[in-house]
Amino acid sequence: MSYEDDDYFGGKQEEWEDPQVEKAKEALMKELFNKFPEGVFYGRQIQVLFENRFFHWITSAALKELVDEGVINAHKEFLLGQVSVMLYWSRGNRYWRRKANRKIDIIKEFSAPGFGRQLGNQAEMLFDASLPRFGFIPKGQDVKEYGDIKWEETGHDLDRVFERDGVSYGTEIKNKLTYIDKDELEIKLGICKRLKLRPLFIMRMAPRTYIHLINEAGGFALIFKYQLYPFGAEELVKRVREEMSLEGMGFPVDSPKAIEAGTIERFLKWHLKTYVLQ
Repeated sequence: MSYEDDDYFGGKQEEWEDPQVEKAKEALMKELFNKFPEGVFYGRQIQVLFENRFFHWITSAALKELVDEGVINAHKEFLLGQVSVMLYWSRGNRYWRRKANRKIDIIKEFSAPGFGRQLGNQAEMLFDASLPRFGFIPKGQDVKEYGDIKWEETGHDLDRVFERDGVSYGTEIKNKLTYIDKDELEIKLGICKRLKLRPLFIMRMAPRTYIHLINEAGGFALIFKYQLYPFGAEELVKRVREEMSLEGMGFPVDSPKAIEAGTIERFLKWHLKTYVLQ
């Protein structure tokens, strides 16, 4: 198991021969490795910092090519058992180990057993509280059956069902730095279709290709950008931001008491326009 999810290279080859890979390589060299020659960075950090311009798999491919070309150095660090992260640094950085150790220490904190479940629970709790304030009423949790229809093809279910104005939404809530796995996305869309629910995917981030799939299925992708840490984790949030952010590029983690109204309002506006004000 790799915490870095470096299986992006397990897909179709054309996915990493995209012309964007060359642009990503140029950006990484100019804005990261040349600008911060004494820095040590880990793969997921780089993907997230550059995600407004490049899909995660494009950044992964660019890093792999830069390593293969001998332009930068890389090292796989094992955290626990087979869980690993990839570290990257400029070739001229001879004293990388100390900074790498500091990076690994904080990664171990937010990838500790159980913390991932806390992240998932936190996002579900916050959206469970926010959506009803805008008229989206909860109708089910861990749903694989709705009405008189069941999903039996796999062991998957939907996190929630919310309803407003006679429209029922099969809802998934993902509070991860990574994208939702594409196979899981397609399965969850299949569940929504079978159960006659409109898809609502609430995610920290997703590529446009995934958002298009959700839109094609008559659903909505609600992107909230910041990974939501549990209440009381403000000190960890501060240290993660300090360690993972760079000049002009903040690392998107936070520990808010509630979801901002504007986030839910984006979904409400789309819902009204699509299903009510026709």
